[in-house]
Order: sequence, then structure tokens, then C-alpha cells
Amino acid sequence: MKMVMIGDVVGEPGRDILYKFLEKRKNDYDFIIVNGENAASGFGITPKIAKSFLDKGVTVITLGNHTYDRKEIYSYLDEEKRIIRPLNYHEANSGHGYVVVNKNGVRVAVINLQGKVFMQPIACPFLAIDDFIPKIKDKVDIIIVDFHAEATSEKQAMGWNLAGNVSVIYGTHTHTQTSDDRILYGKTGFITDIGMTGGFDGVLGMNKRESLKRLKEGFSSRYVPCEENLRIHGIECIVNEKTGFCESIKRLDLGYDEI
Repeated sequence: MKMVMIGDVVGEPGRDILYKFLEKRKNDYDFIIVNGENAASGFGITPKIAKSFLDKGVTVITLGNHTYDRKEIYSYLDEEKRIIRPLNYHEANSGHGYVVVNKNGVRVAVINLQGKVFMQPIACPFLAIDDFIPKIKDKVDIIIVDFHAEATSEKQAMGWNLAGNVSVIYGTHTHTQTSDDRILYGKTGFITDIGMTGGFDGVLGMNKRESLKRLKEGFSSRYVPCEENLRIHGIECIVNEKTGFCESIKRLDLGYDEI
């Protein structure tokens, strides 16, 4: 199965290049996962945006620490199983931490996790996933994990924690693509962070003007998504449908005119 995982989509500029990518390339893939937690002006996601992602060919939307920034998303997270929030959120929160999609007879589980290092207090993602994997492993053919975390060390530790037990484990959140894509133990595709989708001539997808003002003056000006040098970051993976092991992983880095 050929899969693509797209890094954090930032605001309208990120949505624009994502839509172009989907229009041109969605038929190249059997399964498309997009992290959409920054899709609405850089913070959170709305039902309207989520629906547009799904309507244009996205299979599953993952989220992260901005999951609940938009109140209108709460009920939608309960209604639409193809958009998931971190598994290690308290069970009383809206939404689901995973989804199983049957794609042409292949059962694909997508799991969302959130890190705890340099993030707001949250249940341990390692304990959460260690408890969950045995419950689902024999019921699916492929397991994909989006680990939304800050620290590279925590993401790499999670990679080794899941190596051999999932098909692909990749990091999101830092908006900076790393170059350590590889296959752990010859079974599990891994990369510390797949990067972001949006304007790259800014700071993590936001205009450099406001970012510099905050850093220099401490002035709390409102961040605005960057519209310059739009790029799409992510990974392409091929996963064996019979073994569930990752056979290849390749970084995706495309400009607007390269799609």
C-alpha cells in the first residue's frame, strides 16, 4: 500500500498548497493522512475545513495540542471518526484517539499521540500506546502512528518503543522536517518530524514580522500565517499489506510549482 503523510497544515496558505497537491496527486496514493491541527489561521481546525480535506481525498486527519482551540469542532470530533485527536487525552474529552479504515480490504489503524516533554501536562503517551497496541494488533493489518511532540529525544524514543510493532511512526508539531527517515529493525518506518505545509519564508509557518516583534520587544502581536514560498512537507511510505512492515520511506519536500 502506498501512503502519504502530510505535515502540519498552517492556515489558508497551507490549505491552498494542500488542495493543489490533492488535485494533482491524490490518485498516486492508496491512503492519505494529513495533520490539520493548525489548519484554521494557524490554530485549530473547523468542521468546514475538516470536511473540505475529506471531500478532496484525505483519508484521515490527525490533530495535536491545538485540537480544542475552536469550540465548533467539539461535537464534530464525536461525529466524524476520520478526524482523530491524541489517544492519551482523557476519555471524557471529545473525539477519538484512533480510527480503523478498511481500504480495499486492508484494515489500517491510524493512532494519534501527544508528547509530554515541553508540552502541557498530559497522560504518558508511552504507557497509553503500550496498553493500546496489544488490544488492536491482531484486528488490523497496518498500524500508523502520528506522534505530536516537541522534543526530538521523546520522538526518537517513541520510535524505538514501537519499532517492530507498528508499520510507521512519525513525528509532527515542530514544523521542521528532519533528515533521519529510516526503517527501524527492517520493519517500522520512522522519521523524527515530517515538517509542515505552508509558507516557509516565515517562522514555523507564521509571518516573520510578528515573530520578530515578539522576540525583540515582548509585544504580544497576533500571529498571521506566512504566504511566502509555499511548500508541502511529509513522507511517502510503501507498507506491505500482508506483513504490515514498511518497505520504503521517503521525505516529501515540494514547492508550489513542483507539484
